[in-house]
Amino acid sequence: MILPILTFSSTPQRSYAADEQAVAAVAESAVEVVLTGDVKKLFNEGRAREEQGNVPAATRIYQKVTKIAPKFIYGWSNLGNTQVALGALAPAESSYTTAINLCQESRREEEKFGVPRCNDYYLLLLNRGTLRLNNNNPKEALVDLELSASLRAKPDALILQNRGRAREANGLYGAADQDYTVAISMTTNDVTPIWLRSAMVKFQNGDSIGALDLIRRVEAKFPDVPEVKAAVATMVAAKGDEVGGKKMLKGIPERARVKYLEEDMGYVKEVVAWPPKMIAALDKLTKEERDSRAAAASNAAAAATAATNAVAAATAATNAVAAAATVVDGVDI
Repeated sequence: MILPILTFSSTPQRSYAADEQAVAAVAESAVEVVLTGDVKKLFNEGRAREEQGNVPAATRIYQKVTKIAPKFIYGWSNLGNTQVALGALAPAESSYTTAINLCQESRREEEKFGVPRCNDYYLLLLNRGTLRLNNNNPKEALVDLELSASLRAKPDALILQNRGRAREANGLYGAADQDYTVAISMTTNDVTPIWLRSAMVKFQNGDSIGALDLIRRVEAKFPDVPEVKAAVATMVAAKGDEVGGKKMLKGIPERARVKYLEEDMGYVKEVVAWPPKMIAALDKLTKEERDSRAAAASNAAAAATAATNAVAAATAATNAVAAAATVVDGVDI
């Protein structure tokens, strides 16, 4: 999160009228990078609530800060952070965008002695780009993340990981592989889920040996994660050990495994977003089992229909016998 260096103070007591007067006073002022006075105390209280895990309360305080000091960059950026935590992605994007616009305005202003300028432009773009990436907007996410990387001007693992994801989501697998590789080299001993993405991108690019080597390290760290098991099984089968791949796939608990057996591969396409070659390899690996399950389901449905028809026929026959028993020589008894 983006937090300026501020000290903690207690929550100030402000009236609604005082807030309105403050808004009017700063409406036409310059962009604010740091705060002073009561609004600074209020902002620090929001930070304290956020650090304590009381995100809803922090959000309410940051909203109040943005009303009192609408040109304070970090009021908007911190509000965006808490809105993301609450799952309010559309309002969070709007808050980040406001912070970005204010930062740009600050950077355009003539530099004055003792007046701080916004130096977190790349970080604001990283936040918004990551949000857009997770909100199914990969094209705009990539624009933000490319600019963030250029402004950073040196390798940054977090930017590289997210830009790699954005490049991958836009079908730029070669560039994504470069980002993932550099990011992993910066955190060699820390195996994270991004290693799984990197392995699958390598597979997409035809580097099956590099992909399998990387995925094995992911498997060692996350041996029970269904997606990792499915990815390992897919790569092993693609390398030629189809029997081994099927065995690994069967090791996934049934409830999770059926997601990788969908006829349209919807789960791996839309939810976990595997690259095309990984999806094709999984489709090939699971075809026999999918066909077997479909046949079994068809046979079960046919048997159920036959049983239902048999019951209906037996019931009709019983009813016919009962009706005949009530008639003697054409006379109802």
